[in-house]
Amino acid sequence: MEYISNSAEDTFNWARLLAAEAKPGGIFCLTGDLGCGKTVFAKGFGAGLGISAVITSPTFTLINVYDSPKQRLPMYHFDVYRIASPVEMEDTGYQEYFYGNGVCLIEWAEKIREIIPDIATWITIEKDLSISDEYRKIRIP
Repeated sequence: MEYISNSAEDTFNWARLLAAEAKPGGIFCLTGDLGCGKTVFAKGFGAGLGISAVITSPTFTLINVYDSPKQRLPMYHFDVYRIASPVEMEDTGYQEYFYGNGVCLIEWAEKIREIIPDIATWITIEKDLSISDEYRKIRIP
């Protein structure tokens, strides 16, 4: 599946629609260069789950947990940019989230590919500045 986004709003809305179909135990792995729109995607995904809190990338905390009674599902938002190896993930208790009742959204997931369950959905976001500053190609194999 491939989606072309021509704005941050397009990316947000597409992610919102994808989240509307997410099920408990879902794991969504985001890959792409710095500044490609992974956090915009996460915000849209969160909106699709009914998250009203401000979604920020957990670059320094590694994980933000969004879980309120008004949400359809809890969201466990990882940003593993600063992880040097999958071994460093042990301290996060990631298994509890990967195999929990919510949905995991993992930015920079390629850094911990070895520990990602096979059921994960991989999403690649690519920008092409030769087309426009806002152009993004979003692919799900």
